[in-house]
Amino acid sequence: MQKEQSFGLHDVVEMKKQHPCGTNRWKIIRMGMDIRVKCEGCQHSVLIPRKQFEKKVKKILVKHEGE
Repeated sequence: MQKEQSFGLHDVVEMKKQHPCGTNRWKIIRMGMDIRVKCEGCQHSVLIPRKQFEKKVKKILVKHEGE
């Protein structure tokens, strides 16, 4: 059984597929039923349903520290 990844606001994650601009780093800028992520390369933001986001995320690159 695979352990659930715990990602939070302002974490930087790597997705399974690369963005057309060439980078694969995304920053989580909003969380709720939908998750808004911003591309670290071109600053384009996308709103993705949480279930779909959980399937597409590969790993957490940078964990945001602090409250």
